[in-house]
Amino acid sequence: MGTKKILITGGAGFVGSHLSDELLEHGYQVRALDNLAAQVHGEDAGRPGYLADDVELIEGDVRDPRAVSRALQGVDAVYHFAATVGVGQSMYQIAEYTSVNGEGTAILLEALARKPVERLVVASSMSIYGEGLYSTRHGELVEAQERSLEQLKAHEWEVRGPDGEPLAPVATPETKCPAVPSVYAISKYQQERLCMTVGRAYGIATVGLRFFNIYGTRQALSNPYTGVLAIFASRFLNNNPPLINEDGRQQRDFVSVHDIAQACRLALEVPDAADRVFNIGSGQHYSIRQIADEMARVLNKPEIEPEIVGRCRLGDIRNCFGEISLARDILGYEPAVSLEDGLSEFAEWLEGQTARDNVADASRELAARGLAV
Repeated sequence: MGTKKILITGGAGFVGSHLSDELLEHGYQVRALDNLAAQVHGEDAGRPGYLADDVELIEGDVRDPRAVSRALQGVDAVYHFAATVGVGQSMYQIAEYTSVNGEGTAILLEALARKPVERLVVASSMSIYGEGLYSTRHGELVEAQERSLEQLKAHEWEVRGPDGEPLAPVATPETKCPAVPSVYAISKYQQERLCMTVGRAYGIATVGLRFFNIYGTRQALSNPYTGVLAIFASRFLNNNPPLINEDGRQQRDFVSVHDIAQACRLALEVPDAADRVFNIGSGQHYSIRQIADEMARVLNKPEIEPEIVGRCRLGDIRNCFGEISLARDILGYEPAVSLEDGLSEFAEWLEGQTARDNVADASRELAARGLAV
């Protein structure tokens, strides 16, 4: 096990670099393929300072067959993390998201079909569920319908049943049917299914990991389409209020990148993980308003009140948080980082960071395109 060489596509990014640390600590050799995209790494970016020295970095695009072929030489297993990320941006950069996430995956899989590896782990996303699972007032579990445009324009944020009754969100298991309400969600589901299907056909033990909202050190703070916590951090660092869509009561599962790295390593090592998909989250859920208030507290900026903007980005959902018992049972995964501890570490890292606050510009871009109501 200790001599295996592992390739991580998108390996110079936030999650990939933390996974590299985890794998190196457990005796693996690590190679990263990454195009060092400007939106993530900044203009004219070189090798990130946080990337471990022992990681072999190949700069290249996952859509370039020659770069992919070079990256796969001598590799025993692959983590496919390379993707363009962001719900809002995906709704107008449609060709880019489809190309990077779809074509990039296809090119990687064609290379793996010619020379299969032992295991392939693909980063999927909770976004593929659309709305999470809900319960009626009688306790019946239902897969809610996407909120209508008319409902959103009326600022009626809560998800309701067919007869108009309010529904209560519950933890979403892997068995829920995908709903893919955004271009990003469609592209992530395509990545997952392409990998699972081609992996099975060519005898590659393949594992899909449906990540929930990841946070932690090394996030791209100047990218206004990244995770919620990084976006809030960018606002706080510039002494601006975090902007909260809808009414702030929408619920998500926030999971530390350290727990994500643990789950990824287990997906590589556990034999019974093959040909399965798993939710990877914290097993807890919080409202977006709660998260903004916690960020203000740990950053010692209680005077900065969040701004509830009262609008919804098209493609967003109301509630989704994960049921993680399958990952616990099969992978032996157990979240180890509490939200309090994770946010404290994040806040300590933020003290030495600067960020361009591009959030307001991104919001105006969506509004100008009619993608916020």
